[in-house]
Amino acid sequence: MDAPRSPDAPDTSWIRHAIWWHVYPLGFCGAPVRPAGPAPAPRLRALLDWLDYAVELGVNGLLLGPVFHSATHGYDTLDHYRIDPRLGTLADFDDLVAACRARGLRVVLDGVFSHVGAGHPALARALAAGPGSPEAELFDVDWQAPGGPRPRVFEGHGELVRLDHTRPRTADLVADVLGYWLERGVDGWRLDAAYSVDPRFWAEVCGRVRRDHPRAWFLGEVIHGDYGAFVAESRLDSVTQYELWKALWSSLAERNLFELDWALQRHNRFLDSFTPTTFVGNHDVTRIASTLGGDGAVAAPALLMCVGGVPCVYYGDEQGFTGIKEERLGGDDAVRPAFPGSPGELAPWGRGVHRAHRELIGLRRRHPWLATAATEAVALDNTRYVFRAHGRHGGAHLEVEADIAAGWHVAIRGPAGHTLWRLDAEPDRS
Repeated sequence: MDAPRSPDAPDTSWIRHAIWWHVYPLGFCGAPVRPAGPAPAPRLRALLDWLDYAVELGVNGLLLGPVFHSATHGYDTLDHYRIDPRLGTLADFDDLVAACRARGLRVVLDGVFSHVGAGHPALARALAAGPGSPEAELFDVDWQAPGGPRPRVFEGHGELVRLDHTRPRTADLVADVLGYWLERGVDGWRLDAAYSVDPRFWAEVCGRVRRDHPRAWFLGEVIHGDYGAFVAESRLDSVTQYELWKALWSSLAERNLFELDWALQRHNRFLDSFTPTTFVGNHDVTRIASTLGGDGAVAAPALLMCVGGVPCVYYGDEQGFTGIKEERLGGDDAVRPAFPGSPGELAPWGRGVHRAHRELIGLRRRHPWLATAATEAVALDNTRYVFRAHGRHGGAHLEVEADIAAGWHVAIRGPAGHTLWRLDAEPDRS
């Protein structure tokens, strides 16, 4: 039994049942990104025709990439209060949220508060007015730089200008934006590049927002570092579990399942204090089918769905989409593609991967205790790994066996030893 909740504590218990379909809207809806250009259209409405598909897949939430007015790819925000004209209007967004609500789908937005686009109008006004102006408090600017004021940028990207997270005005802005869209019906936020901001900033801002929205869920993008310490200091609900993501694909690709076991041991410790957000793909990484092939693109989510966490399925992974992330201008485009106009237009070669995802998500939803499950190794060598996932309260458990010595073999068994799901794919000899 869970400990009683303090009356003042946030109530995000609903997240234990959440499985997200993660969509990058600018790509999904076919909006022009590079060059962006003025191309206003209600493209966001294309998602309306895919909500029943999401429900049939088995997910119960839509995690949306950036939808706010931006210069190009969505992470160079120009206005946090306006839907990107390439996607449509506020009415289009409201209709999408209402359609999600009608189907029992929750909605989480992607908020970029580490930085903004270099063309943000408030930055232009701040640079024109000087360091004493109110808007200058929002930005991290070297006012004494040779040649004139120089905004500090995010990780070397000249088009991304850092906000000043030491100033109350920035905290007020972020809290207001978070609250504004929560009032419009969303359920939470993914906080982009949360790792680049002092975690105390998130503790202050999200704490303020939770007073009015105690059921809001906050996910921080954290790649490296001490996840547990970051969550404790930031008081966010979750962080992106990149350690497990890396261990999943590389242990399978390199036939070294010791790496996965090590990652799951660390994952157990994270689960003692918070529930990480887990994934085998997202908008920033090479597609799992490009890394492991079509059968590997089933094996990886099979393992993911049997360990603790809040699982995300990146759109297209459930169809076996391929795409390689490259470190160049436009290097994300291959992993952020447009979807067809309707599910009926999907290519038939993705049906097997899709069917497996539906089965695995269904299994996950029939065993909701898996959200906080711990794992322990039963047998382990380089190419064969058997682990037991067990609930933290009571005797519920599943046993998972992965044998990748020759082909892809994964079996999920119930407490009595009967097989609940199985993958048997022999090596491709072609």
